[in-house]
Amino acid sequence: MSFDAEGRIEQVMAGLREQTERMTEARAELDRATASATSKDRMVTVTVGPQGQVISMNFRTTAYQEMAPAELADVLTHVLNEARGRMGEQVTERIKSFANVGEQIRMAAGLTDLPTDLDELFKPLRSMRPGFEAEEAKKRSTKQEEFNG
Repeated sequence: MSFDAEGRIEQVMAGLREQTERMTEARAELDRATASATSKDRMVTVTVGPQGQVISMNFRTTAYQEMAPAELADVLTHVLNEARGRMGEQVTERIKSFANVGEQIRMAAGLTDLPTDLDELFKPLRSMRPGFEAEEAKKRSTKQEEFNG
């Protein structure tokens, strides 16, 4: 059984292109995304964009005209925060779909034996720095203390 480097590279590149397309599509979807919230008394509805920016604020009644400024501010703050929270949930859910992209690419490339921790990945480069051995010894002793503690 021979190792087909060119075929493996093409497979990885195809996976990268697919992931790039998915990420571009997700970005476009999020750029268009909105989230809304309405106050309990249905007086006001606020819609926010993907960065939490206010897109619209619709007052459905004139009740706000009779409210004390602090009371109105409280209602608006609550509705804005609720809309922003909903937007955050949309963004989080969309981003979660990319959680294992790196692992998928590593598997497609047959590189599952490489470390996933950046610290471990760059350890050979860090080992060239003066004082590396002392730093590693200190880390090991700290981990040992945590284990014993």
